[in-house]
Amino acid sequence: MTLIMMTKDFEPIMEQQIHQDDFGESKFITVGWGRKETQFHGSEGRQAAFQVHMHESALPWDDHRPQITWRGDGQFFAVSVVCPETGARKVRVWSREFALQSTSEPVAGLGPALNYFFSLDCKLLSYLVNDLLWNADSAVLAVWLEDLQTEEKSTLKSYVQLWTVGNYHWYLKQSLPFSSCGKSKIVSLMWDPVAPYRLHVLCQGWHYLCYDWHWTTDRSLGDNLSDMANVAVVDGNRVLVTVFRQSVVPPPMCTYRLLLPHPVNQVMFSAHPTESNNLAVLDASNQISVYKCGDSPSVDPTVKLGAVGGNGFKISLRTPHLEKRYKIQLENSEEEEVNPLTLSLLTWVQEDIFLAVSHSHSRPQSVLHHLTVAPSETDNELGQLNISSSVTVDGSIISLCCNSKSKSVALQMAGGQILKYLWESPSPAVEPWKNPGGFPVRFPYPCTQMELAMIGGEECVLGLTDRCRFFINDTEVASNVTSFAVYDEFLLLTTHSHTCLCFCLREASLKTLQAGLSSSHVPNGESLRKVERGSRIVTVVPQDTKLILQMPRGNLEVVHHRALVLAQIRKWLDKLMFKEAFECMRKLRINLNLIHDHNPKVFLENVDTFIRQIDSVNHINLFFTELKEEDVTKTMYPPPSTPTVQPSSDPDGKKVDLICDAMRAAMENINPHKYCLSILTSHVKKTTPELETVLQKVHELQGNAALVPDAVSAEEALKYLLLLVDVNELYDHSLGTYNFDLVLMVAEKSQKDPKEYLPFLNTLKKMETNYQRFTIDKYLKRYEKAIGHLSKCGPEYFPECLNLIKDKNLYNKALELYPPDSQQYKDISIAYGEHLLQEHLHEPAGLVFARCGAHEKALSAFLACGNWRQALCVAAQLELTKDQLASLGRTLAGKLVEQRKYSDAATVLEQYAQDYEEAVLLLLEGAAWEEALRLVHKYNRPDIIETNVKPSILEAQKNYMAFLDSQSSIFSRHKNRLLVVRELKEQAQQVNLDDEAPHGQESDLFSETSSVMSGSDMSGRYSHSNSRISARSSKNRRKAERKKHSLKEGSPLEDLALLEALSEVVQSTEQLKDEISHILKMLFLFGFDEQGRELQKTFEDTLQLMERSIPEIWTLTPQQSSATPVLGPNSTANSIMASYQQQKTSVPVLEAINIRRDWVVTTIFLQF
Repeated sequence: MTLIMMTKDFEPIMEQQIHQDDFGESKFITVGWGRKETQFHGSEGRQAAFQVHMHESALPWDDHRPQITWRGDGQFFAVSVVCPETGARKVRVWSREFALQSTSEPVAGLGPALNYFFSLDCKLLSYLVNDLLWNADSAVLAVWLEDLQTEEKSTLKSYVQLWTVGNYHWYLKQSLPFSSCGKSKIVSLMWDPVAPYRLHVLCQGWHYLCYDWHWTTDRSLGDNLSDMANVAVVDGNRVLVTVFRQSVVPPPMCTYRLLLPHPVNQVMFSAHPTESNNLAVLDASNQISVYKCGDSPSVDPTVKLGAVGGNGFKISLRTPHLEKRYKIQLENSEEEEVNPLTLSLLTWVQEDIFLAVSHSHSRPQSVLHHLTVAPSETDNELGQLNISSSVTVDGSIISLCCNSKSKSVALQMAGGQILKYLWESPSPAVEPWKNPGGFPVRFPYPCTQMELAMIGGEECVLGLTDRCRFFINDTEVASNVTSFAVYDEFLLLTTHSHTCLCFCLREASLKTLQAGLSSSHVPNGESLRKVERGSRIVTVVPQDTKLILQMPRGNLEVVHHRALVLAQIRKWLDKLMFKEAFECMRKLRINLNLIHDHNPKVFLENVDTFIRQIDSVNHINLFFTELKEEDVTKTMYPPPSTPTVQPSSDPDGKKVDLICDAMRAAMENINPHKYCLSILTSHVKKTTPELETVLQKVHELQGNAALVPDAVSAEEALKYLLLLVDVNELYDHSLGTYNFDLVLMVAEKSQKDPKEYLPFLNTLKKMETNYQRFTIDKYLKRYEKAIGHLSKCGPEYFPECLNLIKDKNLYNKALELYPPDSQQYKDISIAYGEHLLQEHLHEPAGLVFARCGAHEKALSAFLACGNWRQALCVAAQLELTKDQLASLGRTLAGKLVEQRKYSDAATVLEQYAQDYEEAVLLLLEGAAWEEALRLVHKYNRPDIIETNVKPSILEAQKNYMAFLDSQSSIFSRHKNRLLVVRELKEQAQQVNLDDEAPHGQESDLFSETSSVMSGSDMSGRYSHSNSRISARSSKNRRKAERKKHSLKEGSPLEDLALLEALSEVVQSTEQLKDEISHILKMLFLFGFDEQGRELQKTFEDTLQLMERSIPEIWTLTPQQSSATPVLGPNSTANSIMASYQQQKTSVPVLEAINIRRDWVVTTIFLQF
């Protein structure tokens, strides 16, 4: 027999003989370990080495025809032929290069059916295998079997079995029995090449069946503690059930398995919330076996424990028992004969009510059956389910789901329409499922998984297609979802980006879910968790934090999603279940501050309950050690929605102190001896650790340990304290208690050498009590306490005390220790004043000197700071002579003139030096015209008016005229230059626009405050200078910034400099308003009308010039009015950078404009 390899055009390439004696290229190599007969043969024993294997001929029904199958990647193909020598079938594997790779060993009963996967572990049963078919993605193997004729079997059947593999185990997922004769006999069987899970079956009589399969996870639907998180796996005539609340084992291992008489086709759990652990099984004979949890009078032989059950371990699980089997009574038995899977999508909605779907063969319709348990007078093992009502629906129903809370039932049609089945109404009917807007819901694509959930108070339909498109009602919210599950008020999803998302549906909306799923990162950090590649959700353990995921290879992983964990902890805390919350937080490393921060008021009111529930010193201490002032509900664990609880009741933010005090009071009330270590921890953990109080309590334990049996000894308490506090710090605080027994007890536990501390302690014991405590406090650097003890030692120790006060700047504390009339008080005050003089605080020093009676020192201090009133007050107390007082007045006047306080200097000269003439001259110098006239007339010296007052007024008028002329010319010059610069910039901008500005900024982004130079020139010129400026001092940096705004013609920012200069001119002119008003009054008074008119006219002209120029100078262009960068989808990197540059250069302009807007022009003075 010849094997010919050909091209796709059937042109021969090469030929080979099929029957060859060679094994092939993959022949095993002998390495010299002896012959096969000498090897270990396992349980078969040594006799296996001497058995002679007889070659069995092909099966009687073998057609002796060769069979060929290719591997999926086309690299190898296998040929099954009957050997002419032995008459048995052999399988040979060839490469695509036509090289023989291997030859199979003799296998008894090897049939002609062949497909490229020769490792299916099957039992030796009396079946004829007609064909083996892999589906398009090689995930499901379809086996077409037929019964062999035997004496025991009178009715022969054929079967279509669907096998899958997972975790190195083969599962029989579906078994469809057909008749081997008549119109239901299978003629042809094939998988759809496009839809991988669609199976086509053709029977005699032209009966065509099309099955669409999809993967589903059969899990219990409860959300309370009674639900055991059951998940069932179909495996032939067995149902493998894993209880994930108690054990996490991957299939094919399980918690227990149910043994059925026929292969299982479907498993369903009860939708009743309190009976969610009950399950029903539909087998290939269309019988339903109901298993219920509860007490059983006898051991159920159909329930077998898995895992370690029966191996000497105690069984802590109550397994279900077979309640009853039900036969489904169908009206059309002929239809059942043609289609073995007559009923599908079986759903257990109530204890005695099932829903099932059947499909019509003659019309494109589906029938939804309402099945109820038929009453039975006898206690038979086999019951009956009757069809109480049926609803016919146009089209094909492809999925059905039930909400265990609302009892709503949703149907999905093949076209995507969603229907609502009103099964509780007197006459069951279907109606379109409507969204909140009142429109019928329709999935754009058929979904293989469908569930119901409450989102924002509205019941919605959730669907997931086999292409990972996720829908809520008829809106697609994500296109990368691989699996999802609805648990309580949470929606959990896994995505192609290897993340697991968890959303709270209570406060959610369709838009928020869509935004959360479409964004690359979720705003709330607790909603997202990274998971292993290819993870899919199996189930969620109700009222727990476990989320069970399955990996592609079949193994399981338990994760604790942060959103589930925090939600469950919040529920426990709301119910005051502190122990459960604490254990979960400790195990999953959640910050324990959340116990308090979740609801501070409730926690502080129930501290006693918290301690009694925790009931562990170590756990309470752990809670203390994690306390911190931070509110973790605002930083680490923000709630998913706005919290309704009140914030911390402590306005000062001393959260740790409040908790420590409250818990210490509760522990002392419950059992102070048992919680001794926790009480000590509460003192140590306070914001300011109360170590001295802790040491006193430890010292008290020495006497009480023998009286109380369960009390902690002082040694144990001290050892524990050394874990919390540094031993040297503890030694210092023990020394601060002045209790030498306690000091020795702590020192013995430290690493200190006794030669170091014993001499020091012996010296202290010999001292007087107050001086001893002073020495201890000085050693511990508690100087305020030290001077307090030293002040009690007597006057002879005052010099030492004063030196310590000066060294440590303890003047304020020291003044409180002595009475104000004592000499020590005066000495400390004088030292304090001298210290203030060294700090150049002359006025406070003068006050200190004046208070203690050191008037001469006070006078010097007040003279230095220029406080002439206090200086004159002190001078009065010193009883100075008239000449000394006049000299003091002239000195004070000189200092006041240096400070440009002419009015104060004139007052001192007139009242204390009796020199009114000099006082008038100072007032004229300070432009205090009216006060000068008052003194002239007071002392009746009209001659001074002619000699001094009038000349001063005329000179001031000339100075004002010169200043106003200067300001007008500067203003006009800067204004004209600004107009020129702006015109040049506009011309440059137009040029850049025409030339497309190849080396500069974008032309349409030039601001009118940009440089005449191109952007690249400007940036190149200043980039290095800016880097140098950033390293200078702040003073040099400000100086450099001012230099950048240079008035030099052609400078880059000349227009900004001109605007700043113009603003300064406006401000300086505005400030002259009051001064010119005063001098105009004097000019009018003395008849200088011409000079007054001239000054007023010049000032009015100057103001009008500025007023007319304001709109021309400070003009806002659209670019200047926008202070924000140009961003958006149409922006480019260059446009954004240019926008930021414009924003930077526009700031001074806006500041100048704001200054101008605050300026008010006043032009009305006197009418000449």
